[in-house]
Amino acid sequence: MCTETQALRKRSQTGSAPELSAKEIKSLQPYAKSPVGLFTAKTTSPKLILQKHDKTDARKYLVAQAGLENFIRSIVAALELKLPNTVRFNMNGQGVMQTWEDVYMAERVYTQCLGISKRIYQTHAYTHEPERKLAYFILEEHNERSLWILPGFDFYVLVFCYYNDNKEVTAVDVQYDQMSFFLHCMGLAQAHAWFVEHVITRIAITWAKAFHMTGLVNPFTFTLQLILFPALLMYCWVSCRLLLENIGKVS
Repeated sequence: MCTETQALRKRSQTGSAPELSAKEIKSLQPYAKSPVGLFTAKTTSPKLILQKHDKTDARKYLVAQAGLENFIRSIVAALELKLPNTVRFNMNGQGVMQTWEDVYMAERVYTQCLGISKRIYQTHAYTHEPERKLAYFILEEHNERSLWILPGFDFYVLVFCYYNDNKEVTAVDVQYDQMSFFLHCMGLAQAHAWFVEHVITRIAITWAKAFHMTGLVNPFTFTLQLILFPALLMYCWVSCRLLLENIGKVS
């Protein structure tokens, strides 16, 4: 049975930024208090972000648990948050669940479908922004497989947790590289990484250099390439097919 180790260390507030007006404080928040991934970005600068730094609480908090439910109950304990039955759980934009019961059930079902026999969740620290009622952290997954032909793998997920004035968790946004996750599940991650590094990247760099030399780099010309390139490939394929058919008729 997994044990939980916890260690807290609060950031020193020495040398903090000077007191700011309400208007200035608002400008230090470059993102609206809504699920991550929406059109919420605001104008900001490195200076404003550095000033905001002292208002952010970053702590070490080590949690290692087997099973999603055990992990969630352990991590919310760090901020003394409550877990009501209802929650808006956004799973990487691919599904939104409304209750914790559905979240735990979905996790049990899809891990079995993917041949994951045991999953250990862990995190080493979290970042807390009290003004936004938001905490976020990197979740590390250790996945062991149910079949010997399927390789085990470790994976990393970014988790955003929102809560209300009553310290009840209201929304959770989970973000991760979905294609990479399924490539790991199928044991193709290393082959894909080799292909991207030695083939796709070299083609992309050659194209980028040629595109840059034209002096016409902008969204319009890029979109035009996305339209014309597949059309050109289709034209070449049809032309080659017609040519082969004509050669066959002549023969």
